[in-house]
Amino acid sequence: MMKDQSTPDNGDSSRRRDFIKIGLGALAASTCAGGLCSCGGKEDTVELLTPEGEVVEVPAQHVSHVHKTVGVSKEEARKGIEGRKFVMVIDLARCNNARKCITACQKMHHLPEDKEWIRVRLMKDTEESAPYWFPKTCFHCDNPPCVKVCPVDATFKRSDGLVLIDNERCIGCKFCMAACPYSTRVFNWDEPEQPEEIQALDFSPETSVPSRVGTVEKCDFCPDMARMGKLPDCVTACPNGVFYFGDENEDIVTNGDETVRFSQLINDRSGYRYMEDLGTKPRVWYLPPRDRLFPVDRGMENLPEDLQDILQEMLDT
Repeated sequence: MMKDQSTPDNGDSSRRRDFIKIGLGALAASTCAGGLCSCGGKEDTVELLTPEGEVVEVPAQHVSHVHKTVGVSKEEARKGIEGRKFVMVIDLARCNNARKCITACQKMHHLPEDKEWIRVRLMKDTEESAPYWFPKTCFHCDNPPCVKVCPVDATFKRSDGLVLIDNERCIGCKFCMAACPYSTRVFNWDEPEQPEEIQALDFSPETSVPSRVGTVEKCDFCPDMARMGKLPDCVTACPNGVFYFGDENEDIVTNGDETVRFSQLINDRSGYRYMEDLGTKPRVWYLPPRDRLFPVDRGMENLPEDLQDILQEMLDT
């Protein structure tokens, strides 16, 4: 059992490319004509198309996502994307706690810095084994306890595998939080501070914005991005290619740079699902941290000094 050491073929190639990358420039032209959007990516700048038709480079930190779900009714948002079965694979050998996935998720969903839908834990399987970093998202289980206990159908499971929350139905009972064995949900105790243009949007379970006080939130796998053929921002923001995302029906996953068959990746690398013995059937798979690319100490550099001291003390005992 893992111990959490922290507190805090060719015939399908065209369809595959459509899902994997539409291209930053093309997406900017289609979604940013009236403003700024998030284009993910590992670069420090992104190319955008101005209303005058001029291509400009903008620092990535100044870019925010304009949630585009035009034509998607709330009924469609609850059904899911037909023919898809989304899955994520996380390569633990590549993670060095760069935390770019966290900041990208926060920017994507207009979250404050102290609210994390993705958490990176320091793990150690046994006293003798080496520690490693463990990113934890919502697991979008195929047998989700959170859905079963919700009394108002605010938490629901879609046909494409995603588990989402409708905060217009959520009554804040927290039954889903108690039922989730992975502790991936957070509660809005205070009125969320979000830009006025975000607060003015009609809520959609596909975007999870705007946030609402007294409701539950979590990682949603960015279904609005998937509907546009784009990868979630956590995938494209990771500098080490830790996250693979794709369609189990097509047996394809990608981290934006490398595209592989999902079944082969899981079989070749002994992929497993976290706490699978609970019977929740998570849609997130992990690749064991063999032949790690980085020493675990490097990930400490991205944490506050007091937390570094706590974690180092845990490792030393």
